[in-house]
Amino acid sequence: MALMRLELDPPHGVDLLRLDMTADEARAALGQLGDLDPNRQGELYAQRAGGLGLTAHLGADGRVNAIEVWRPQQDDSVHYRDVDVFALPALEVVTALRRHATVLPDEDDDASYVAADLLLSLWRPFPGDDDPDDPQGYYFNSVLVARPGYYDRPDDGG
Repeated sequence: MALMRLELDPPHGVDLLRLDMTADEARAALGQLGDLDPNRQGELYAQRAGGLGLTAHLGADGRVNAIEVWRPQQDDSVHYRDVDVFALPALEVVTALRRHATVLPDEDDDASYVAADLLLSLWRPFPGDDDPDDPQGYYFNSVLVARPGYYDRPDDGG
């Protein structure tokens, strides 16, 4: 399988997979990016042989309202502009992204970061910035790109 370089394009999508696509359009795009898993509810998921996973989260309107990309175990890469978000240590990713946007720690999760103006968030299960031998905490495990309104909740007034 050929190496894949995916481009994050907030707030529009990730490569062929675009925010606001219908479920059928997203299914077709995911099928070009990886092997589609038909067993998911409320989301569409595809995975490539190198471990890269892509999830299209569907909103109540049946359209893609967020796209999550999961860290590959090998080969494939995921970029926002000049930043490879999974190959660099998490804190280096944050520093590099700050050349393009405001990136802040997630208020609810001290291991994660949010670039609210881009509708982009980066997640890992715990901060392990001093241990490069533990990829779960040293690198980000997923990145999410959302469409405007994704984080609005009725109780926020938004």
